[in-house]
Amino acid sequence: MKCLFCNCEETQVIDTRLSEDKLTVKRRRRCLQCDKRFNTVERIELQMPVVVKSNGTREDYNENKIHQSFTKALHKRPVSSILIDNAIDSIRQKILSLGEREVETRLIGDVVMKELAKLDKVAYIRFASIYRSFQDVTDFTDIIKQVK
Repeated sequence: MKCLFCNCEETQVIDTRLSEDKLTVKRRRRCLQCDKRFNTVERIELQMPVVVKSNGTREDYNENKIHQSFTKALHKRPVSSILIDNAIDSIRQKILSLGEREVETRLIGDVVMKELAKLDKVAYIRFASIYRSFQDVTDFTDIIKQVK
């Protein structure tokens, strides 16, 4: 690791700590040349699959889109941001566990619906109405029957 102060490539690790989730390592380092200290953080870099849209186009996985979907579906609903973040983490883990290089939006939408159903039934119905392109009231009644 290169020193931030003098660019010397000789540094010594003084202390190493693991984060609570055990996915991040924080190291305290000391430069052997200038004796200055600094911290480094190491994280696992995950390669998310490419998302294949319904029209066949491909784009990078964008977790912000999932977060926006949750925010819209849960608008004015009593669900904490911690629960939302946990649900989004769960979605990421499920997608990664597939081990695929490409994932269809349909699969992501299904996983999002399952997570929303766990959090809030109203949000689930809101999301389903857009995701499944409800055309009339019978579509709503069908999904409400499923939720009960």
